[in-house]
Amino acid sequence: MSTRTRTSTRTAGHTGHAGPTSPTPAWRPGTFAFTVHPRTRLREDMGRVWSPLGHVPERAYDTALRRLPVPPVAMASIHIGGSQVGHVVLVPFGARHLLDQPGEGRDRVHRAVDKARGLGCSTVGLGALTATVTGGGVSLRGRTDIGVTNGNAFTAAIVDDQARMLLGHVGRLGSAHVAVVGATGSVGSAVTRLLARDRAAGRLTLVARSAGRLEALAAEVGRRVPTVAATSIDAVAGADLVILLTASADALLEPHHLRPGAVVLDATQPRNTSPDLLAARPDVLVVDGGVVSIPSLRLVGGTIGLPDGRAYACFAETALLALSGHRGHFSIGVPSLELVDETRRLAGELAPLGFRAATPTSFGRPVDLATRTLAVA
Repeated sequence: MSTRTRTSTRTAGHTGHAGPTSPTPAWRPGTFAFTVHPRTRLREDMGRVWSPLGHVPERAYDTALRRLPVPPVAMASIHIGGSQVGHVVLVPFGARHLLDQPGEGRDRVHRAVDKARGLGCSTVGLGALTATVTGGGVSLRGRTDIGVTNGNAFTAAIVDDQARMLLGHVGRLGSAHVAVVGATGSVGSAVTRLLARDRAAGRLTLVARSAGRLEALAAEVGRRVPTVAATSIDAVAGADLVILLTASADALLEPHHLRPGAVVLDATQPRNTSPDLLAARPDVLVVDGGVVSIPSLRLVGGTIGLPDGRAYACFAETALLALSGHRGHFSIGVPSLELVDETRRLAGELAPLGFRAATPTSFGRPVDLATRTLAVA
Protein backbone atom coordinates (compact mmCIF):
# COMPACT_ATOMS: atom_id res chain seq x y z
CA MET A 1 0.00 0.00 0.00
CA SER A 2 1.22 3.48 -0.77
CA THR A 3 2.02 5.95 1.99
CA ARG A 4 0.46 9.39 1.86
CA THR A 5 1.08 12.26 4.21
CA ARG A 6 -1.32 15.16 4.26
CA THR A 7 -1.95 17.81 6.89
CA SER A 8 -4.95 20.13 6.70
CA THR A 9 -4.05 23.81 6.72
CA ARG A 10 -7.55 25.24 6.77
CA THR A 11 -7.53 26.16 10.46
CA ALA A 12 -4.61 27.74 12.30
CA GLY A 13 -3.89 26.46 15.77
CA HIS A 14 -1.45 26.28 18.62
CA THR A 15 0.90 23.45 19.45
CA GLY A 16 0.74 23.32 23.20
CA HIS A 17 1.15 19.56 23.76
CA ALA A 18 4.58 18.05 23.35
CA GLY A 19 3.55 14.43 23.71
CA PRO A 20 4.71 11.72 26.11
CA THR A 21 8.28 11.70 27.38
CA SER A 22 8.54 8.01 28.25
CA PRO A 23 9.68 5.46 25.63
CA THR A 24 6.83 4.04 23.55
CA PRO A 25 6.59 1.14 21.11
CA ALA A 26 7.43 1.66 17.45
CA TRP A 27 4.51 2.42 15.15
CA ARG A 28 2.67 -0.64 13.95
CA PRO A 29 1.47 0.06 10.40
CA GLY A 30 -2.30 -0.10 10.16
CA THR A 31 -2.89 0.27 13.91
CA PHE A 32 -5.13 3.11 15.07
CA ALA A 33 -6.98 4.34 18.12
CA PHE A 34 -10.34 6.03 18.39
CA THR A 35 -11.30 8.17 21.39
CA VAL A 36 -14.81 8.09 22.84
CA HIS A 37 -16.52 9.46 25.94
CA PRO A 38 -19.68 8.70 27.91
CA ARG A 39 -22.64 10.59 26.48
CA THR A 40 -25.58 12.03 28.44
CA ARG A 41 -26.59 8.76 30.17
CA LEU A 42 -23.36 8.01 31.98
CA ARG A 43 -24.49 4.79 33.66
CA GLU A 44 -25.67 3.28 30.37
CA ASP A 45 -22.46 4.11 28.51
CA MET A 46 -20.14 3.01 31.33
CA GLY A 47 -22.04 -0.28 31.38
CA ARG A 48 -20.83 -0.81 27.81
CA VAL A 49 -17.26 -0.77 29.13
CA TRP A 50 -18.01 -3.37 31.83
CA SER A 51 -21.55 -4.53 32.55
CA PRO A 52 -21.37 -4.19 36.39
CA LEU A 53 -20.64 -0.47 35.91
CA GLY A 54 -24.17 -0.12 34.58
CA HIS A 55 -25.50 -0.52 38.13
CA VAL A 56 -23.70 2.50 39.60
CA PRO A 57 -26.07 5.46 40.22
CA GLU A 58 -25.98 8.26 37.65
CA ARG A 59 -25.23 10.92 40.26
CA ALA A 60 -22.20 8.98 41.51
CA TYR A 61 -20.76 8.94 37.99
CA ASP A 62 -21.41 12.63 37.50
CA THR A 63 -19.51 13.51 40.67
CA ALA A 64 -16.68 10.99 40.26
CA LEU A 65 -15.89 11.70 36.61
CA ARG A 66 -16.07 15.45 37.11
CA ARG A 67 -13.80 15.57 40.17
CA LEU A 68 -11.44 12.59 40.02
CA PRO A 69 -8.45 12.28 37.65
CA VAL A 70 -9.63 8.96 36.21
CA PRO A 71 -7.10 7.82 33.55
CA PRO A 72 -8.11 6.90 30.00
CA VAL A 73 -8.96 3.25 29.39
CA ALA A 74 -8.38 1.00 26.38
CA MET A 75 -11.94 -0.33 26.51
CA ALA A 76 -12.07 -2.48 23.36
CA SER A 77 -9.91 -3.88 20.58
CA ILE A 78 -10.93 -3.22 16.97
CA HIS A 79 -11.00 -6.03 14.40
CA ILE A 80 -11.61 -5.61 10.65
CA GLY A 81 -11.32 -8.43 8.14
CA GLY A 82 -10.47 -10.84 10.93
CA SER A 83 -7.37 -8.92 12.09
CA GLN A 84 -6.90 -6.63 15.05
CA VAL A 85 -6.26 -3.14 13.71
CA GLY A 86 -6.74 -0.84 16.67
CA HIS A 87 -8.17 0.16 20.04
CA VAL A 88 -11.09 2.17 21.38
CA VAL A 89 -9.80 4.51 24.11
CA LEU A 90 -12.33 5.85 26.60
CA VAL A 91 -11.96 9.42 27.88
CA PRO A 92 -13.68 9.15 31.29
CA PHE A 93 -15.43 12.53 31.10
CA GLY A 94 -19.10 12.84 30.14
CA ALA A 95 -20.63 14.96 27.39
CA ARG A 96 -21.81 17.67 29.77
CA HIS A 97 -18.47 17.62 31.56
CA LEU A 98 -16.66 18.23 28.28
CA LEU A 99 -18.96 21.12 27.38
CA ASP A 100 -18.95 22.67 30.87
CA GLN A 101 -15.19 22.25 31.49
CA PRO A 102 -13.56 22.34 28.04
CA GLY A 103 -10.07 23.04 29.42
CA GLU A 104 -10.13 20.00 31.67
CA GLY A 105 -11.75 18.02 28.88
CA ARG A 106 -8.97 18.98 26.46
CA ASP A 107 -6.32 17.84 28.95
CA ARG A 108 -8.07 14.50 29.34
CA VAL A 109 -8.23 14.02 25.58
CA HIS A 110 -4.50 14.76 25.37
CA ARG A 111 -3.90 12.03 27.95
CA ALA A 112 -6.02 9.65 25.89
CA VAL A 113 -3.83 10.40 22.87
CA ASP A 114 -0.79 9.60 25.04
CA LYS A 115 -2.51 6.30 25.82
CA ALA A 116 -3.03 5.62 22.11
CA ARG A 117 0.63 6.31 21.41
CA GLY A 118 1.60 4.01 24.25
CA LEU A 119 -0.45 1.26 22.61
CA GLY A 120 1.72 1.63 19.51
CA CYS A 121 -0.90 3.35 17.35
CA SER A 122 0.17 5.41 14.35
CA THR A 123 -3.12 7.32 14.02
CA VAL A 124 -5.76 8.50 16.47
CA GLY A 125 -9.28 9.62 15.61
CA LEU A 126 -11.24 12.01 17.81
CA GLY A 127 -14.80 10.85 18.42
CA ALA A 128 -17.78 13.10 19.21
CA LEU A 129 -16.97 15.90 21.69
CA THR A 130 -13.31 14.86 22.04
CA ALA A 131 -12.95 16.60 18.68
CA THR A 132 -14.92 19.65 19.81
CA VAL A 133 -12.86 20.40 22.95
CA THR A 134 -9.59 20.12 21.02
CA GLY A 135 -10.75 22.59 18.37
CA GLY A 136 -11.19 19.81 15.86
CA GLY A 137 -7.72 18.51 16.73
CA VAL A 138 -6.01 21.92 16.52
CA SER A 139 -4.63 21.63 20.07
CA LEU A 140 -2.94 18.36 19.03
CA ARG A 141 -1.43 19.65 15.81
CA GLY A 142 2.04 19.97 17.37
CA ARG A 143 2.34 16.24 17.97
CA THR A 144 4.77 14.55 15.63
CA ASP A 145 4.68 11.11 17.26
CA ILE A 146 1.15 10.22 16.14
CA GLY A 147 -1.18 11.30 13.35
CA VAL A 148 -4.43 12.99 14.38
CA THR A 149 -7.74 13.30 12.56
CA ASN A 150 -11.08 14.61 13.75
CA GLY A 151 -12.98 12.34 11.36
CA ASN A 152 -14.99 15.22 9.98
CA ALA A 153 -14.00 14.86 6.33
CA PHE A 154 -15.52 11.40 5.91
CA THR A 155 -18.41 12.35 8.19
CA ALA A 156 -19.22 15.20 5.80
CA ALA A 157 -18.97 12.80 2.85
CA ILE A 158 -21.31 10.24 4.41
CA VAL A 159 -23.87 12.83 5.59
CA ASP A 160 -23.83 14.35 2.11
CA ASP A 161 -24.38 10.88 0.59
CA GLN A 162 -27.26 10.22 3.00
CA ALA A 163 -28.86 13.60 2.29
CA ARG A 164 -28.74 12.97 -1.46
CA MET A 165 -30.18 9.49 -0.97
CA LEU A 166 -33.09 10.83 1.09
CA LEU A 167 -33.79 13.67 -1.35
CA GLY A 168 -33.53 11.34 -4.32
CA HIS A 169 -35.95 8.90 -2.71
CA VAL A 170 -38.69 11.54 -2.64
CA GLY A 171 -37.77 12.93 -6.05
CA ARG A 172 -36.52 16.25 -4.68
CA LEU A 173 -32.77 16.08 -5.33
CA GLY A 174 -31.75 19.53 -6.55
CA SER A 175 -35.08 21.18 -5.71
CA ALA A 176 -35.78 20.62 -1.99
CA HIS A 177 -35.51 23.11 0.85
CA VAL A 178 -32.70 21.83 3.10
CA ALA A 179 -31.87 23.25 6.53
CA VAL A 180 -28.46 22.65 8.13
CA VAL A 181 -28.36 23.19 11.91
CA GLY A 182 -24.82 23.71 13.16
CA ALA A 183 -23.88 25.02 9.72
CA THR A 184 -20.70 26.83 10.79
CA GLY A 185 -19.20 23.83 12.58
CA SER A 186 -16.47 21.65 11.13
CA VAL A 187 -18.84 19.09 9.60
CA GLY A 188 -21.71 21.51 9.06
CA SER A 189 -19.71 23.94 6.94
CA ALA A 190 -18.29 21.12 4.81
CA VAL A 191 -21.74 19.58 4.24
CA THR A 192 -23.16 23.01 3.38
CA ARG A 193 -20.41 23.60 0.82
CA LEU A 194 -20.93 20.14 -0.69
CA LEU A 195 -24.68 20.68 -1.10
CA ALA A 196 -24.06 24.07 -2.70
CA ARG A 197 -21.14 22.96 -4.88
CA ASP A 198 -23.19 20.24 -6.52
CA ARG A 199 -26.53 22.08 -6.26
CA ALA A 200 -28.06 19.11 -4.45
CA ALA A 201 -30.56 21.46 -2.76
CA GLY A 202 -32.85 24.01 -4.34
CA ARG A 203 -32.71 26.26 -1.28
CA LEU A 204 -30.63 26.30 1.90
CA THR A 205 -31.42 27.56 5.39
CA LEU A 206 -28.31 27.73 7.57
CA VAL A 207 -28.68 27.83 11.36
CA ALA A 208 -25.85 28.53 13.81
CA ARG A 209 -25.12 30.65 16.88
CA SER A 210 -22.15 32.58 15.47
CA ALA A 211 -23.78 35.29 13.37
CA GLY A 212 -20.52 36.56 11.84
CA ARG A 213 -19.31 33.22 10.52
CA LEU A 214 -22.86 32.29 9.56
CA GLU A 215 -23.33 35.36 7.37
CA ALA A 216 -19.97 34.78 5.69
CA LEU A 217 -20.83 31.15 4.90
CA ALA A 218 -24.29 32.11 3.64
CA ALA A 219 -22.77 34.72 1.34
CA GLU A 220 -20.28 32.17 0.00
CA VAL A 221 -22.75 29.39 -0.82
CA GLY A 222 -25.50 31.84 -1.76
CA ARG A 223 -23.68 32.46 -5.02
CA ARG A 224 -24.72 28.95 -6.10
CA VAL A 225 -27.94 28.20 -4.17
CA PRO A 226 -30.52 30.62 -2.67
CA THR A 227 -29.56 30.76 1.01
CA VAL A 228 -31.02 32.17 4.22
CA ALA A 229 -29.08 32.48 7.49
CA ALA A 230 -30.67 32.35 10.96
CA THR A 231 -29.54 32.03 14.57
CA SER A 232 -32.79 30.40 15.78
CA ILE A 233 -33.74 26.78 15.16
CA ASP A 234 -37.27 28.02 14.49
CA ALA A 235 -36.02 28.86 10.98
CA VAL A 236 -36.13 25.17 9.97
CA ALA A 237 -39.95 25.18 10.02
CA GLY A 238 -40.33 25.20 6.23
CA ALA A 239 -37.57 22.71 5.37
CA ASP A 240 -38.19 19.41 3.60
CA LEU A 241 -34.96 17.98 5.06
CA VAL A 242 -33.33 19.10 8.33
CA ILE A 243 -29.70 18.04 8.87
CA LEU A 244 -28.53 18.22 12.49
CA LEU A 245 -24.79 18.75 13.00
CA THR A 246 -24.38 20.58 16.31
CA ALA A 247 -22.11 19.96 19.30
CA SER A 248 -24.93 20.21 21.84
CA ALA A 249 -25.59 17.56 24.49
CA ASP A 250 -29.34 18.22 24.39
CA ALA A 251 -32.28 17.27 22.19
CA LEU A 252 -32.76 20.57 20.34
CA LEU A 253 -35.41 19.71 17.78
CA GLU A 254 -39.01 19.86 19.01
CA PRO A 255 -42.22 18.71 17.28
CA HIS A 256 -43.37 22.27 16.55
CA HIS A 257 -40.17 23.06 14.64
CA LEU A 258 -41.02 20.79 11.69
CA ARG A 259 -43.30 21.04 8.70
CA PRO A 260 -45.71 18.16 7.93
CA GLY A 261 -43.86 15.18 6.46
CA ALA A 262 -40.40 16.58 7.14
CA VAL A 263 -37.33 14.32 7.15
CA VAL A 264 -34.63 14.77 9.80
CA LEU A 265 -31.07 13.50 9.37
CA ASP A 266 -29.53 13.51 12.86
CA ALA A 267 -25.75 13.11 12.62
CA THR A 268 -25.02 14.35 16.16
CA GLN A 269 -23.41 12.49 19.08
CA PRO A 270 -24.89 13.00 21.63
CA ARG A 271 -27.90 13.21 19.36
CA ASN A 272 -30.16 16.25 19.08
CA THR A 273 -33.41 14.30 18.65
CA SER A 274 -35.41 12.18 21.05
CA PRO A 275 -37.71 9.22 20.32
CA ASP A 276 -40.44 11.39 21.85
CA LEU A 277 -40.35 13.42 18.63
CA LEU A 278 -41.66 10.45 16.66
CA ALA A 279 -44.41 9.82 19.19
CA ALA A 280 -45.59 13.43 18.91
CA ARG A 281 -45.11 13.66 15.13
CA PRO A 282 -45.69 10.29 13.42
CA ASP A 283 -45.63 12.09 10.05
CA VAL A 284 -41.94 12.96 10.55
CA LEU A 285 -39.09 10.60 9.64
CA VAL A 286 -35.87 10.74 11.68
CA VAL A 287 -32.85 8.99 10.14
CA ASP A 288 -29.62 8.22 11.99
CA GLY A 289 -26.85 10.17 10.28
CA GLY A 290 -23.15 9.53 9.81
CA VAL A 291 -23.31 5.73 10.16
CA VAL A 292 -21.06 3.60 7.95
CA SER A 293 -21.23 -0.07 6.98
CA ILE A 294 -18.03 -2.10 7.58
CA PRO A 295 -19.44 -5.67 7.58
CA SER A 296 -16.38 -7.37 9.10
CA LEU A 297 -15.98 -4.81 11.93
CA ARG A 298 -16.00 -6.28 15.43
CA LEU A 299 -15.22 -4.66 18.78
CA VAL A 300 -13.95 -7.03 21.45
CA GLY A 301 -14.27 -5.97 25.08
CA GLY A 302 -16.82 -3.16 24.77
CA THR A 303 -19.16 -1.33 22.39
CA ILE A 304 -19.71 2.22 21.17
CA GLY A 305 -23.47 1.90 20.89
CA LEU A 306 -23.67 0.38 17.41
CA PRO A 307 -24.02 -3.27 16.36
CA ASP A 308 -21.21 -5.26 14.75
CA GLY A 309 -20.55 -4.16 11.19
CA ARG A 310 -21.47 -0.51 11.75
CA ALA A 311 -19.39 2.48 12.78
CA TYR A 312 -19.66 6.22 13.02
CA ALA A 313 -18.09 7.97 10.05
CA CYS A 314 -15.43 9.66 12.20
CA PHE A 315 -14.33 6.19 13.35
CA ALA A 316 -14.42 4.96 9.75
CA GLU A 317 -12.21 7.84 8.58
CA THR A 318 -9.56 6.85 11.12
CA ALA A 319 -9.73 3.25 9.94
CA LEU A 320 -9.45 4.36 6.30
CA LEU A 321 -6.27 6.30 7.04
CA ALA A 322 -4.63 3.49 9.00
CA LEU A 323 -5.55 0.73 6.55
CA SER A 324 -4.38 2.77 3.55
CA GLY A 325 -0.97 3.45 5.12
CA HIS A 326 -1.46 7.18 5.71
CA ARG A 327 1.05 8.89 8.01
CA GLY A 328 0.73 12.24 9.75
CA HIS A 329 -2.25 14.45 10.50
CA PHE A 330 -5.27 14.49 8.20
CA SER A 331 -8.43 16.43 9.07
CA ILE A 332 -7.62 19.19 11.56
CA GLY A 333 -10.10 22.00 12.17
CA VAL A 334 -12.47 22.51 9.24
CA PRO A 335 -11.91 19.94 6.45
CA SER A 336 -11.50 21.24 2.93
CA LEU A 337 -13.64 19.74 0.19
CA GLU A 338 -10.41 18.30 -1.22
CA LEU A 339 -10.01 16.26 1.99
CA VAL A 340 -13.65 15.15 1.77
CA ASP A 341 -13.08 13.97 -1.78
CA GLU A 342 -9.87 12.22 -0.68
CA THR A 343 -11.78 10.17 1.90
CA ARG A 344 -14.20 9.14 -0.82
CA ARG A 345 -11.27 8.02 -2.96
CA LEU A 346 -9.81 6.00 -0.08
CA ALA A 347 -13.21 4.45 0.63
CA GLY A 348 -13.39 3.44 -3.02
CA GLU A 349 -10.01 1.71 -2.76
CA LEU A 350 -11.19 -0.21 0.32
CA ALA A 351 -14.71 -0.87 -1.01
CA PRO A 352 -14.37 -4.67 -0.52
CA LEU A 353 -14.37 -3.92 3.23
CA GLY A 354 -17.47 -1.70 3.00
CA PHE A 355 -16.90 1.94 3.98
CA ARG A 356 -20.19 3.18 2.54
CA ALA A 357 -23.29 4.70 4.13
CA ALA A 358 -25.16 2.07 6.12
CA THR A 359 -28.73 1.11 5.27
CA PRO A 360 -31.10 3.62 6.94
CA THR A 361 -32.09 3.30 10.58
CA SER A 362 -34.08 5.47 12.96
CA PHE A 363 -32.90 5.39 16.58
CA GLY A 364 -31.11 2.16 15.68
CA ARG A 365 -34.14 0.44 14.13
CA PRO A 366 -34.23 -0.38 10.39
CA VAL A 367 -36.55 1.92 8.49
CA ASP A 368 -38.43 1.39 5.23
CA LEU A 369 -38.11 4.69 3.38
CA ALA A 370 -40.99 3.88 1.03
CA THR A 371 -43.52 3.45 3.84
CA ARG A 372 -41.66 5.40 6.56
CA THR A 373 -42.20 2.48 8.92
CA LEU A 374 -39.76 1.16 11.52
CA ALA A 375 -38.96 -2.47 12.15
CA VAL A 376 -40.64 -3.90 15.24
CA ALA A 377 -38.23 -3.69 18.18
